Amino acid sequence: MKPKGLGRRILVIGELNVDVVASGLRKGPQMGEEILASDFALTLGSASAIFACGVAKLGYEVTFVSKVGADEFGKFCLSELRAASVSTRHVARQKELQTGVTIALSTTKDRALVTYPGSISAIGPDLFRSSLLRGHQHLHMTSYFLQTRLKSSFPRIFREAREMGLSTSFDPNSDPSQNWERDIDQVFAHTDVLFLNEVEALRLSRERDARSALKKLSYLVPCVVIKRGARGAIAISEGKITSMPGFRIDSKDTTGAGDSFAAGFVSSYLRGGSIEESLRSANACGALSAMRAGGTAGQPDLSALNRFLKEH
Repeated sequence: MKPKGLGRRILVIGELNVDVVASGLRKGPQMGEEILASDFALTLGSASAIFACGVAKLGYEVTFVSKVGADEFGKFCLSELRAASVSTRHVARQKELQTGVTIALSTTKDRALVTYPGSISAIGPDLFRSSLLRGHQHLHMTSYFLQTRLKSSFPRIFREAREMGLSTSFDPNSDPSQNWERDIDQVFAHTDVLFLNEVEALRLSRERDARSALKKLSYLVPCVVIKRGARGAIAISEGKITSMPGFRIDSKDTTGAGDSFAAGFVSSYLRGGSIEESLRSANACGALSAMRAGGTAGQPDLSALNRFLKEH
């Protein structure tokens, strides 16, 4: 479903946590040894929140729906969202919960994540009401496999969004159990744009290469985008495969770069941009994010994005 107009309001429903990022590692750690990081940051985490901040900085009105603990980390998350002009009026705080934490260990090429779900595990069907969709033009959700209580409600939420005229995007992220349950196909049935990294695409499609994965997944979703990090991205839409190289940058930390990529793509897509234009904007947003520690510090506003694209 291609956007009907230049809708400016986006609804994001999902997890919320802090990221503790140790970057500049020369290699990943091994059990029983100590390694040194060149930088450290406490930042807003979660794929949903990083996407929300990224697309808000690009000029969209964003409403965030989630649940956190009534602790310092929860307070920090809300403060960071508000600083990015993301509405938090539908983020609940509960005293009995601890806000989730992800520890990110980042080299210049990749990162490893260790997540304590905390309040993420408490996000359930009670969080969603159909009335939340009203007044919005687009729905984005992510972290399907982490949100164990909400997972069964994803198909209904996406279906209702489509029925109310919203376009939808979905970034399921990795499955820690590596089971890759096929129930996820019920979400794909109501998804307009699907974001995956290459490993996720191959696991979900049961194919051996990105192009074969795109073709297979395109039978389920109209537009499928595979994020390839420094190598750029590849997408399929209306049967046509489009590849776009990445930008050469001095990468500092890739944490959240894929979510900034998705924000850049959706921003262009909702403005009526072509797949080529949307991929280029997405690659730029991912690159700018990777130049700073954490997922949100390097995210551009629209003028910074346009300046980067002009310079590159």
